[in-house]
Amino acid sequence: MSPLSQAVIYSLVALPAIAQAPAFATITIKPARSANPPGARMRVLPGGDLMGSAVSVNTLLSYAYDVPSNPSPRLSNLPEWALREQYDVEAKAPVNAVPPGLPEGELRSRVQQMVRGLLSDRFKLVLRVENRTMPVYALTIASAGPKLQKSAIAGKDCAFQTGPEACHNFIGGLGHPLNAKAIDMDDLAHYIANWTDLPVVNRSALSGLFTVNTEGWVPMRLPPPPPNATATAVNPFAGLPTIFTVLGKLGLELKRQEDTLPVYTVEHIERPAAN
Repeated sequence: MSPLSQAVIYSLVALPAIAQAPAFATITIKPARSANPPGARMRVLPGGDLMGSAVSVNTLLSYAYDVPSNPSPRLSNLPEWALREQYDVEAKAPVNAVPPGLPEGELRSRVQQMVRGLLSDRFKLVLRVENRTMPVYALTIASAGPKLQKSAIAGKDCAFQTGPEACHNFIGGLGHPLNAKAIDMDDLAHYIANWTDLPVVNRSALSGLFTVNTEGWVPMRLPPPPPNATATAVNPFAGLPTIFTVLGKLGLELKRQEDTLPVYTVEHIERPAAN
C-alpha cells in the first residue's frame, strides 16, 4: 500500500466519531480582549457550553485530542501563529447535547468531539492521524499502593466549580508542582507529559478525583535559556527532585514501556473568519 493510501485511511479513522457527535449550536471566536491576559482559561459549563479566555488554537487542540500543549512527538506541523495568537471563545451546545447527570467522562468525551468539530469548521483544521508504536511512560500504582487523598469535590459538582482551583486544573509554580483540588489520573498523566521526555499514558486503573499538593520537580525537557544567558547562569531547577521521586510520595510510578498512540500531523489550518 502506498504512503498516500495509508494517509487517506489514517485520516478516515477519526471521521465517523466527528460526524456523529453533536455540533455546537453557536460559536463566537474573537481575538483576546487583552494583549497581556493573566492566563488562558477554558471552562466547560453545565450542558456542554464552552468558555475560553485568551486560549490559543494549541490549547483547543490539546483539549480536543488529549495531546500535550507543549511540543510533543504526538502533534506536528502546527504553525507558529496557532501557538502564539490568543482568542476568546464562546460556544453554546445544543439542547440535550449533554443531559444532566451524564458521567463526567462521557461529558468530556462529547465536548471533545464538539471542539474537534469547532476546529474543523472555524479553523479549517485538517489532521492526518496515524497510530504509532513508541516508547512511553505508563503511570502506574507503586508496589506499596497509592497514597492519594480523595477530593472533597464530587465529580457531579465539577461543572459548577470556577477559578484556578476548579476540577481538572493544576496551579502552576516553579518546577510545575502537582497542586490541584480535584484531578483524576488522566489529568495527571496529561499534565506531566508537557515536561517529560516521553509521552505519558494512564495505566493506573484508579478512578475518582484526588487532591494533590507536591513540591516542584526538574523538567526532563528544559526550556531554552533566556537571551544573552551566560554559561554560568543559575539553573532555577537546581535542587528540585525528579518526577519519579515526587510521584513516589503519592504511591505512583512511571514505567517505561511501549504503547500504540495516535499521532497527529496538521495538514491544513487557517485563522478563523470574522463572526
